[in-house]
Amino acid sequence: MEARLVSYQDIGVEVRHFVFEAPGADALPALPGQFVSFTGEVGGRRVTRPYSLAGLPQGNRFELCLNRVKEGLFSPWLFELEPGQTVAMQGPLGYFTPRQPFRDSVLVATGTGVAPFRAFLQSEAVLASGARITLLFGARQEESLLYRAEFEQLERIRPGFRYMPTLTRPPEGWQGRTGRVQAHLDEALEGRADLDVYLCGMREMVDDIRRLLKERGFERRQIIAEKYD
Repeated sequence: MEARLVSYQDIGVEVRHFVFEAPGADALPALPGQFVSFTGEVGGRRVTRPYSLAGLPQGNRFELCLNRVKEGLFSPWLFELEPGQTVAMQGPLGYFTPRQPFRDSVLVATGTGVAPFRAFLQSEAVLASGARITLLFGARQEESLLYRAEFEQLERIRPGFRYMPTLTRPPEGWQGRTGRVQAHLDEALEGRADLDVYLCGMREMVDDIRRLLKERGFERRQIIAEKYD
């Protein structure tokens, strides 16, 4: 299958929101949290990389949220794509999806690890579940709080949803949380150990939060993780 770039928008520091379409397909069936794999020839090498869907597909169109890794093999090449150009694709694939029935949960993300949670929070099965949901999202700078307006709007209109952003490099005058997501885990859990906790981000964060949860009595089946390296 091919993916054709429709449009893109820079939404953070070295972060871009892409809209692709799958030509020839009427729809792209996907579960929230799944990913697509892109393959291309970069520097004479065949490279394949997975990217989480940053929302639920609309027809044959889907969204990705990618960070440009300057020393990376594939992301700089993708950032050079212009609308109309194509890339080989497989998917959607993956098992990092909301459990059914969806129950009270804490979603913990850093950086572009928030992308699959944006898809979670567009899912009717999740939103209509009645579950209490907390999104604990860590970024370096305020301008890197990806999809901030959407999450703040959802907090206003969806009872039981709480948005908890935190910055490690806050600007002067910032009144919100500061530091890494680990520092705010207990606030997000509210003393409960009967929740599901979904983790998405760099390996160090995921492994550290997993350790903290086990110390707080969480069982392995309550911790669902996807690592970005």
